[in-house]
Amino acid sequence: MHPSLHSLAHRPYPLPDRPWVMQMRWLNLCFMHWEVPVELISSFLPQGLEPDLYEGKAYIGLVPFEMRDVKPRFSPSVEGLSHFVELNVRTYVTAEGKAGVWFFSLDAANRLAVRLARASFFLPYFDAQMSCMVLGERIYYQSKRTHKGAKAAHFVAQYEPDSDIYLSQQGSLEHFLTERYCLYSADKQGQVYRGEIHHEPWPLQKAKAQISVNTLTEQLDYTLPDTAPLLHFAKAISVVAWLPQKIG
Repeated sequence: MHPSLHSLAHRPYPLPDRPWVMQMRWLNLCFMHWEVPVELISSFLPQGLEPDLYEGKAYIGLVPFEMRDVKPRFSPSVEGLSHFVELNVRTYVTAEGKAGVWFFSLDAANRLAVRLARASFFLPYFDAQMSCMVLGERIYYQSKRTHKGAKAAHFVAQYEPDSDIYLSQQGSLEHFLTERYCLYSADKQGQVYRGEIHHEPWPLQKAKAQISVNTLTEQLDYTLPDTAPLLHFAKAISVVAWLPQKIG
């Protein structure tokens, strides 16, 4: 049994009744969240998905991190495929009573992983030149999209933890923004899929960050507010994932 599966009580709904197929580790991750208009989120969602709101408010998250040990179940890591840098632009949605994540984009520094994820999970992955350098507790992160025909997206930041590790409390905003156990995607015909994941509760830390370049939401024709984002850091978490299934 995968180590993450020893802890299930925090899940909002049961595990899928089929075997998981992928495992990975997420490292040096920073959740960066801004409140945005609900109408912005609604305008991008396919039929069958609704914005998931916290006290009537919608959020967009930028999530830079590193992917490590990405591999199919029972397979070894493959150098050049199993380790890469990734950057997500995401929001929160619900369908059929299950709250999950909707990705506006996922930039990754691995051409093969980008194409596999697009074909298998129907996710909007894009090629990018990226780096993630760790000096002490501080993370120096850069990403510049290079995907042919895609809208430009450039991000440069540095961030670091700023508290001891803690678990978010049920009902809190940080719990709403981080404790999510499925993702939604859609194919070119608009068919919506749900991909289940599992991990232990997030070992969060408060964080501080300096964002010097950020054009990630220009693909949405939207400029993020000038307000400081909500920041949360996580050093590492192990994840298992299931293949997506059609809903609706």
